[in-house]
Amino acid sequence: MQSKKIYFLIFFIFSLSLFGQEKDNSNSNSINEDVPFIEDTELDYIIDEDGEYTESTDAFQAKEVTIDIENHPGNNLYQENCNICHNGTVTKAPAQNWLELMLPSNILRTMNDGIMQLQSSHLSEEEKILIAEYLYRQTRSQFPKEAKVNMCSDSKQDFNLKEAPEPYNWGYDNSRFIPKSVGGLDSKNIKNLKLKWVFGFPYSQRARSQPLFALGSIFVGSQSGDVYSLDLETGCVKWKFTASAEIRTAIVMDLWEVGVEPNFKPYIYFGDILAHTYALDAQTGKLVWKIKSDDHPNATQTASPSRFEDKLFIPISSLEVTSASDENYECCTFRGGVLAVEARTGKTLWKSFTIPLPGKYMGRTSVGTRMYGPSGAPIWNSPTIDKKRRYMYVGTGENYSSPADDSSDAIIAYNIDSGDEVWRRQTLPGDAWNVACMFKDNPNCPVENGPDLDYSASSVLIETNKGDILVSGQKSGNAFGINPDTGEIIWETNISGGGTQGGIHFGMSAEDNIIYAPINDMANTRDGKIYLDLKPGMHALDAETGKILWSKINPNTCGTIEFCDPGISAASTAIPGAVIAGHSDGVIRVYNKDDGEIIWTFNALKEFKSISGVPANGGGFGGSGPAIRNGYMAVNSGYGIYYHMPGNALLLFSNE
Repeated sequence: MQSKKIYFLIFFIFSLSLFGQEKDNSNSNSINEDVPFIEDTELDYIIDEDGEYTESTDAFQAKEVTIDIENHPGNNLYQENCNICHNGTVTKAPAQNWLELMLPSNILRTMNDGIMQLQSSHLSEEEKILIAEYLYRQTRSQFPKEAKVNMCSDSKQDFNLKEAPEPYNWGYDNSRFIPKSVGGLDSKNIKNLKLKWVFGFPYSQRARSQPLFALGSIFVGSQSGDVYSLDLETGCVKWKFTASAEIRTAIVMDLWEVGVEPNFKPYIYFGDILAHTYALDAQTGKLVWKIKSDDHPNATQTASPSRFEDKLFIPISSLEVTSASDENYECCTFRGGVLAVEARTGKTLWKSFTIPLPGKYMGRTSVGTRMYGPSGAPIWNSPTIDKKRRYMYVGTGENYSSPADDSSDAIIAYNIDSGDEVWRRQTLPGDAWNVACMFKDNPNCPVENGPDLDYSASSVLIETNKGDILVSGQKSGNAFGINPDTGEIIWETNISGGGTQGGIHFGMSAEDNIIYAPINDMANTRDGKIYLDLKPGMHALDAETGKILWSKINPNTCGTIEFCDPGISAASTAIPGAVIAGHSDGVIRVYNKDDGEIIWTFNALKEFKSISGVPANGGGFGGSGPAIRNGYMAVNSGYGIYYHMPGNALLLFSNE
């Protein structure tokens, strides 16, 4: 099998000698210099030593740093009172880089009324605020203001239990195809969509949770950690639940027959960025159960859980990839995995890791920091359920540290009943990378040095005339047709040059035998690389052969708009005869199935009149994609992290 992608980031590839060894090499990066290097002449990028590198992980967030971080009094208070547990060494204690993603309201609530109340009881209110300032990187005058959202009147509190959720979108069917009988939209009437209302999320600069239509309502999570049930017609809030931290996953609900009231209380399920998974009563918003899916201090849940039969499958990833940017951080110990629980109780059924055994001590970096490996292989995508074979498919990310092993950049099949691995197929060997590689000469960057081409998008299972094919899309810009029984690669198609945030980023969709592959190729990701063969836009492939049917590269019309890019990071959604995609430039585009011509657009880069009582601004689209039902389309606007445009708007369209 030929692949255009490079197997290591630098021009020369070295093999590691330390795997399986536990000796202390205190003055080396643990490279076996006796192994000859191999020159790779087929690069999809070049190293630009004078290029733009990331200067600080603060730059990942779309807000200005307005305090002197080193000299701020909150720094000393944090080091004296918090760092001993939040330095990455205490399980279940979120690492500092996760705390920096939280809003001040979340941090203060945790210290005053939450899980850290006892540990913070000796601190004054002023000291707590100073710690929040330090973590948020802004003064209290710049904290997001408290806001009261528009709550529903009694007449709007009812739920229609006969309107069960439909088994489409993440959490159910990752093909993300909405038939007209369910969605009410197709290529002919999509042009009739009109903006009905906009809900502005309080305290937020990103909106990435996939909305869910059910019970005559919309269920959606937010950056503030608030989960809302919204009245479909007016957008008023029926109930609000506050989780521990930001909700990036989709909202998933129990399934039952549409048109029939269930004989049980419907629950919704979701995860927060601190790796908690929740079950709530869908009608009241009351907590049913809450669990921690993984004890690693950097663990998170950003991909949506999948609901099938009596089980909930929870994918586990981590931000240890960012923690490693600190040269004093001992990188790395996290292993990706999937946790299966009883949906109605949260009871653990099984847990499987992408890296079967914990990493070993691998020596020290040039500054004396301990190294461990292999590590990483997080799962950033919602599991794909194969009902026929009773398999579950997930895609993995890169290794975080050396040595790179066969767990990274791979598709893995698990038995859904036992959690046993059935097969794995690695499509790009040798990919070890962490955020240290975005900083010049950071010793925590693995010797492989990337190229960080993980699977962020869920695989799609397609029934074709030639049998079932599992289609997987990678940040490399490659798509693969895989035999779901064996993991054998049937076809491979290179669409674009890919990159750290490029290639197929968050979500493909499909109609019949056509796979829609959104490409997010970015010219500048602040990692010292110049990417080649950029093809941001929408591409259609034949699922049986991998042949590219058409490609529509989106021209860069961003001009001087900061953090604006022409590609598609967000997941796409297919309807009969068309595919819908929100782009990183803030525009929703609808592409015709036959030739890729654009048949409808909507520019979200504006301030909207908000029905929530909180100002609403559109931004780049990223992560979640459009949810569609009965002629309505709901989509979140605002990426607000990793060099993308911020926003806090939930847009509801209607074709009525």
